[in-house]
Amino acid sequence: MAITLQESLRAVFYAPFYAALARGAFDAEGVEIEFASAPRPGDAAKRLMEGAVDVCWGGPMRVNETYHQMPGCDIVCFGEVVGRDPFLLMGRRPPRDGFTLADLKSVKLATVSEVPTPWLCLQHDLRLAGIDPASISRVTDQTMARNVEALKAGEVDVVQVFEPFPSLLLADKAAHVWYEAARRGPTSYTTFYARRGTLTARRDELTRMVRAIAATETWVAGASGAAIARAIARYFADLPMTILEAACSRYKTLGIWNADPILPRESYDRLRDSLVSGGFVSPGVPFETAVDNSLADGILKA
Repeated sequence: MAITLQESLRAVFYAPFYAALARGAFDAEGVEIEFASAPRPGDAAKRLMEGAVDVCWGGPMRVNETYHQMPGCDIVCFGEVVGRDPFLLMGRRPPRDGFTLADLKSVKLATVSEVPTPWLCLQHDLRLAGIDPASISRVTDQTMARNVEALKAGEVDVVQVFEPFPSLLLADKAAHVWYEAARRGPTSYTTFYARRGTLTARRDELTRMVRAIAATETWVAGASGAAIARAIARYFADLPMTILEAACSRYKTLGIWNADPILPRESYDRLRDSLVSGGFVSPGVPFETAVDNSLADGILKA
């Protein structure tokens, strides 16, 4: 029986998952995958709990959210792929020399509305820098695409976006890179996750899935941005290849993709701290409850 594997949204930073599908990594491990997309990012974990899908890829943020909202939640993360924050701050003018987060206090910033994690992580960065997030003049209710247009029109000074928006803005000479969130260090952003019962009942298949993604992570680590872009191009048919290549190359340089599928405690705790400090969950889910590295550990030891 096929494993129904669900993406939460279509995004370039998920490139290793698309590469695994496109390059036949799951087929090579003898795992039949039925690929699905969540109607909305917020529906991904809910559909898992309802039994509509078997495995999701997405952020541990959704795992924490679901434990917070749904009694009986037993979701567990296994197999990390994106271990650093893929969002950037893009500004209309070049940043001041030696940009710091304090510079955001004097500009109008448009943050991501589609999903909560980018702002939750950024507001935690601000708190750690001794800055009250409430002191930032912020537009909170527009899509990334609309914020890009607002930036070009001079309605805002800085936007928070993921690829391909930075590469599109740079190609148009319409913005400059102010801040790359990946440079803060490990922050768990995307893993496989499933219910614990599924990990038990279908452990062999899920082990082979993790083996497939581990092999893909190894391939991604040795591939150029252009090679990654070519591998995943079918999933971004509306995006010019030059932009997709630039986006993949940037993410390679920033090191957002794991070299192996282990989800480190440091990476998970950095994300959970952001969710808690932003008031999104309280107290958050302990690492021991939300993470199972046993499949990845076994593969690496083998």
